[in-house]
Amino acid sequence: MIRNERILVFIPMYNCERQISRVLARFGSDACALFEEVLVVDNRSTDASLKVAADALRSLEGPRRTLIQNCENYSLGGSHKVAFDYALEHGFDAVVVLHGDDQADINDIVARLHKGEHSNVECLLGARFMRKSVLEGYSALRTVGNVVFNVLFSMASLRYLPDLGSGLNLFRTSFLRSRFYLRFPDALLFPYFLTLQMVVAKASYRFFPITWRESDQRSNVQLTRHAVRLCAILTRYVIDKGNLLGEDHHPNKRYRSEKIESFG
Repeated sequence: MIRNERILVFIPMYNCERQISRVLARFGSDACALFEEVLVVDNRSTDASLKVAADALRSLEGPRRTLIQNCENYSLGGSHKVAFDYALEHGFDAVVVLHGDDQADINDIVARLHKGEHSNVECLLGARFMRKSVLEGYSALRTVGNVVFNVLFSMASLRYLPDLGSGLNLFRTSFLRSRFYLRFPDALLFPYFLTLQMVVAKASYRFFPITWRESDQRSNVQLTRHAVRLCAILTRYVIDKGNLLGEDHHPNKRYRSEKIESFG
């Protein structure tokens, strides 16, 4: 059921001036009626993302719309921390993560929410590499690399993990309440730590297939370096997952942001 649930949509954005308006244009009346607020978190973009996002949010009807900007570049993980704190501090029941680069479609998860597939799980996770998923313009090399690591992490965790971190997920704030995520790295590896924490904490979860597209997006992932880092995380997880997830990578760091505009 979705009645009376307060759901926040968090959209991390960094240099997405060409994509962010398309992301928000996909919010049809069905999606707008479902969510209480859309929160766009800009991570110090150096292009016109802020202006484009403000214009697109202004024309969106239905939910409250808020545009904020991080006081520093906190990378993808830091933007998650800002949004998760926001969701907890404003009493939301759940937060949907939708990347601002227009690779995922909000309507993939809207359909799942209307079916109530999130009602008995703490995490509802979009997966790019399971049956019925659709990849558009995604390279064969990156597909194979992702599948290999998905299998390795599934074997290490003894859990089915068809995607270690796509750009479309839902997390209940009950899962986030202890703010464990503040310990994790700010870098692009943050979603992987989040997935492993879900497994270690024995949180309830469900994966669902999504459509994932690449057209004019520019990836921030350097494949070789990323693969090396994933191997290091996997090794540490196998040897001592408690220390891996319990280590505080940013002690006493504050994640601050400022409101740019709000609508509705």
